[in-house]
Amino acid sequence: MISEAAINNAEWCDAMCRAQGHPGNFTRSAWTNGRRTPLYYPDAVTLSADASVRDVLDGIDRSTPGASVKDSFACLDLTAEGFRPLFEARWIHRPGWLPAPEVAVPADTSWRPVRDAAELAAWAMAWSGGDADEAALFRAELLADPATKVAAGYGADGRITGGAVLTDNGRVTGVSNLFAADGTDPAEAWAGCLTLVDAGSPVVGYESGDDLPPALAVGFEELGPLRVWLATDA
Repeated sequence: MISEAAINNAEWCDAMCRAQGHPGNFTRSAWTNGRRTPLYYPDAVTLSADASVRDVLDGIDRSTPGASVKDSFACLDLTAEGFRPLFEARWIHRPGWLPAPEVAVPADTSWRPVRDAAELAAWAMAWSGGDADEAALFRAELLADPATKVAAGYGADGRITGGAVLTDNGRVTGVSNLFAADGTDPAEAWAGCLTLVDAGSPVVGYESGDDLPPALAVGFEELGPLRVWLATDA
């Protein structure tokens, strides 16, 4: 299941890059992008545990600072190549047969997909905490991607209380960029976005630190570690 989660996550990274005009390249071992990827997105994602250093680094741009690699199986050592560990996280999985979470979505909150560029802009500002530069990462082209669903929770007053990105490749649905706003319980945001996942679909993602327990509270289980490496020239 870690392989499925890694592939799904790489597909989301590729969708984000494709929306900005420079998609990456998939091989059996890794997804790589020959141009610097958007902020917070890796230049490479390993897709198999036997991916080599060369499988990863030969496909990315090392001429400009800030290259990063998502080591999906936490088994590479990129120190000799001029990288340092940036953070570690845990892959998570929620089986498709599980019932709805016991954590309830508040009755005055409704969850639905973002429908147009204006809604996406509002969602992105809520996700970024009001940082316009970070919000600009989410371009309207994402809404044309059939595998990508930007999910938003709306309170009774119409304000966005939480959100996530759902990536459905027909085998699993990946959850990324999950956030809770205005004091919303993150577990409620997880429960809300799960209402927009197709029935029976296994759900995957990754979290770390204080962001992990809310996912476990709605039925996710830990699968294993991943590690993100950052070039020391960053």
